[in-house]
Amino acid sequence: MAGPRSTAGATRSGQRAHLATPVLLALLTCCVRCADSAKPSNIVLILTDDQDVQLGGMVSGRPGTTSPLGCPSRSSILTGRYPHNHEVKNNSLSGNCSSPLWQKGPEAEAFPIYLSKQKYQTFFAGKYLNQYGEKEAGDVAHVPPGWDQWYALVGNSQYYNYTLSVNGKEEKHSDSYEKDYLTNLIVSILFLKYKDFLSPQHPFFLMLSPPAPHSPWTAAPQYQGEFSNVKAPRDGSFNKPGKAKHWLLRQPVNPMTDSSLAFLDDAYRRRWRTLLSVDDMVEALVKKLDSIKELNNTYIFYTSDNGYHTGQFSLPIDKRQLYEFDIRIPLMVRGPGIKPNQTLQAPVLNIDLAPTILDISGVNLSSVNVDGQSFLSQMAPSLRNGTARPFFLVEYSGEGHPTTDPICPKLGPGLSQCFPDCVCEDAYNNTYACIRTLDSEHNLQYCEFADSESFVEVYNLTSDPHQLQNIVKQVDPSVLQIMNQRLIKLQSCAGNSCRDIKQRRRTPQY
Repeated sequence: MAGPRSTAGATRSGQRAHLATPVLLALLTCCVRCADSAKPSNIVLILTDDQDVQLGGMVSGRPGTTSPLGCPSRSSILTGRYPHNHEVKNNSLSGNCSSPLWQKGPEAEAFPIYLSKQKYQTFFAGKYLNQYGEKEAGDVAHVPPGWDQWYALVGNSQYYNYTLSVNGKEEKHSDSYEKDYLTNLIVSILFLKYKDFLSPQHPFFLMLSPPAPHSPWTAAPQYQGEFSNVKAPRDGSFNKPGKAKHWLLRQPVNPMTDSSLAFLDDAYRRRWRTLLSVDDMVEALVKKLDSIKELNNTYIFYTSDNGYHTGQFSLPIDKRQLYEFDIRIPLMVRGPGIKPNQTLQAPVLNIDLAPTILDISGVNLSSVNVDGQSFLSQMAPSLRNGTARPFFLVEYSGEGHPTTDPICPKLGPGLSQCFPDCVCEDAYNNTYACIRTLDSEHNLQYCEFADSESFVEVYNLTSDPHQLQNIVKQVDPSVLQIMNQRLIKLQSCAGNSCRDIKQRRRTPQY
C-alpha cells in the first residue's frame, strides 16, 4: 500500500509496460519530508471505480473494502464507518444509496466537513454515489456539506453523454472527446477553471473520482486498440465450479461457454484501456503539483471502491462476492514522512481512509465518530505511533427483483444482475457477513449467510489462497463458535468498539 509488490500489465509498443505506470511508481519514490512546512499538508484522494488488485488491475499490499460494492464502499470511505453504521446496504435508493436518510445522517458527518473546519479548500470531481442527483435524492441541487467546489456525476459511471451537478446546477455533456471525456474533464476543470484553487497560501483537499474501469468501458480514442492480445487470467479460481459454496455460486454453468469466455476477455481488455487515461490524469496532476512546488507537501492516495472478477468460479463479470478478487483493492500512497518503496503487510480498510486523512489535517480523532483507524503511523512511524488490527468485518446485503426474470424462470424470484444464459451475479440471499483474520500467523476467512440454508464458508488462505475449498466441515465446532462470536461482536460494533484492543486475543488454529 505504500508501494506495489509488483506491477501487472501488458506492453504497448514497448512503451506502456505497466498498469501501475511509471507515473504511479514515481509517487512512491520521490517523497521528501516537509516536516517544517508552515502550511498543513495538502491531500489528494484518487478513487477509481471497480479496479481490482487480484487479477492484474494493479498489485500492491493488503488493503481491503468492508463491502464489495460501490455505494456501500464509497459511503464507508466518506464516513469511516462500517456499512451497518452508515446503513447504505447496496446501490439502490431503497438500499439507502444517496437517499434523504443518508443525506440527513452519515453524509452530514462525512470527513470533508471536518476538513472545511480545518480551513482546507475542498474540491470534488467525478462519480460520487450511484444514486446521486436522482430526483428522489434531492436532484442536482443537492451539494453535500463540506465541499467548496462540486463537480459530481449524476448517477452511475459514464464516459460520455452524462450530466454533472456543478455546484448545484445541471450541466449536460455530449460525446466530444476533447470536451466531454469524463476522466480527462476531471483534471481539466481543476486546472482551467480553478487556477487559484491550488494556492500555496491554503491547504487543499482534492477528491478525483474517474469512472474507469467501470462499464461501459469506453476508452479514449487513442487507446481503443491497446491490449488487443490480452486475455483475462486463467489461473486460480478461473472457470472453476462453485463447489461447496453458497447457493448463488452453485448456479453458473461449468465449464463456461466459449461465448462467455470471449465476452469476459473483451471486457477485461476494455477495462485496461480505460485505465490508460487514469494514468494520464495522474501524470498531469503530479506535474501540476510539482510545477507549483506543492508536490513534496502533498499526500496522494490512490485506491478503488471495490474489486472485480472476470470468470472466477464461472461468474462472468461483476463484484459483490466475499472472495479476495472482490474485496481486495489497490492502495498506494506517497507523502511527507513516507519512505519510498515500502509494501506494508498489515491490513488497511476503506473505513481507515477518513480517519487517516483527518489525522493528516490535524483533527483530533477522538472527536470524530468513525469505526476505522488512522494508518498514518504505519506509513510514517516517525510521525505517529499506532497498532495494526488483527481482524476485520466484511458485510454485504444482496439485491434482487421481487418477480421472476422472464428470461430465467427456472431460477425463481429474488435475483439480479442476470446474464442471458441465466448466470446471475446477485440475489437477496447473497447477503452475508465475514470476519477476515490477517496477521503474521493467520490468513483466514469465516462467513455466514442470511439465507434459508444458514450457509457458512470458511477458508484458510495460507494453504488455499484462491479459496477453492470450503473447510467448514473440517474445522472443530469450538473454533467455529469462537469465530461466530467474533463476527457477532463486529456486526454490532460502533466507534471505539470496532477498534477495541481486547479483540486482539489469540486466533484459534484451524
